Amino acid sequence: MNKVRQRQSGIAIVEFAIVGAMTFVVLIGVIEVGRVFFVLNALEEATRRGARVAAVCEVNDPAIADITVFSSALSPGNSTLVGGLTSGNVVVEYLTSTGAAIADPMADYGDIAFVRVRIVNYQHQLLIPIVARTFTVPPFATTLPRESLGVYPTGTSTC
Repeated sequence: MNKVRQRQSGIAIVEFAIVGAMTFVVLIGVIEVGRVFFVLNALEEATRRGARVAAVCEVNDPAIADITVFSSALSPGNSTLVGGLTSGNVVVEYLTSTGAAIADPMADYGDIAFVRVRIVNYQHQLLIPIVARTFTVPPFATTLPRESLGVYPTGTSTC
């Protein structure tokens, strides 16, 4: 009986180490899935915010991209909400009534019927142990009807 007990004396520690490591990886994985859903939701909200601002701001105003990514005065062009998101990921397009993109919205100002804001080429870094990798998030887009485009009866307005 003593020999059996001696052979199994460290087995509980080994089993705990294996099960504990697996539990830790699963726990971090669940937290990371929640973080991915948060980032995807934040990107969708950013496009909605950007389209709303683009509909009422002057055409091609550079502030549209900064407002879209939730940047701050301390870090212009960089998101304070989603790590790695910059104003370089934002594409603002002005569309005709058929949905075709207008190449030069200032020259064809009267043809603008919609504004579309897209977030493209955003790279998301997973933080799951052992599986750490980066992937490109699919593009997000929101299209809204144009409104004032920064023109008011008293003049123009910037964002």
